[in-house]
Amino acid sequence: MLPVPCIRQQTGAMAGDLSRTVDSSLRRHVSEQRVSHRDRDQAVEILRVAAGDGRLTIAELDERVEAAMAARTASDLAVLTADLPLEGMPPQAREVIRIDQRFGEGKRTGRWLVPRRMEIRLKFTDLKLDFTEAVITHDVLHIEVDLRIGGNLTLVTGPGIVVDADDVTYSRGEIKVHPLPGPEEGPVRLRVVLSGRSTGGDIVARHPRRTPGQWLRRKPRSGGQPPLTG
Repeated sequence: MLPVPCIRQQTGAMAGDLSRTVDSSLRRHVSEQRVSHRDRDQAVEILRVAAGDGRLTIAELDERVEAAMAARTASDLAVLTADLPLEGMPPQAREVIRIDQRFGEGKRTGRWLVPRRMEIRLKFTDLKLDFTEAVITHDVLHIEVDLRIGGNLTLVTGPGIVVDADDVTYSRGEIKVHPLPGPEEGPVRLRVVLSGRSTGGDIVARHPRRTPGQWLRRKPRSGGQPPLTG
């Protein structure tokens, strides 16, 4: 019979070999997992944040974004972000946000995380969704509205953000949405698709209001008087 210490030593070696085999197999399995549209969107967001910080050139950003959108496995995405910090990565977007409010005002402004879907019910309430600094991790936001008397929804858009309200039925109130942009106005970052009904509220989609400084710096119209200086 072999001494006990030898048995323990062999057992430990076998356990170590087995552990290394399992770890290697697990890492290989994870790296070969197929990625989803959400995974690709998150990788693209890392790349955009890195470009905004000056870590990537425009040419590098375009090249890596194209590769990220064509990625099939986790390892395909990992190699694109391996040399970049991850602190700029936004948290996981929620699937749905529900807002049911009566009276008062509500708003989402600043760097709020845009979900995939929103359900909004308002009565005697003004709600503003400001997308100018929002964290966008996917290309479509579906909003189902139920606007009662005095329930008004304002969407503040920005470059690359379009609003489609064709599926909203209304008996009262107004819907004021800019027409969809043409291809010359640049790529679409986020498409906001509205559906539901309005029985007494307004829906307005507009660009951010100019600050006093922006009004002073704006170019005069053709044939108009130049701005006063002094």
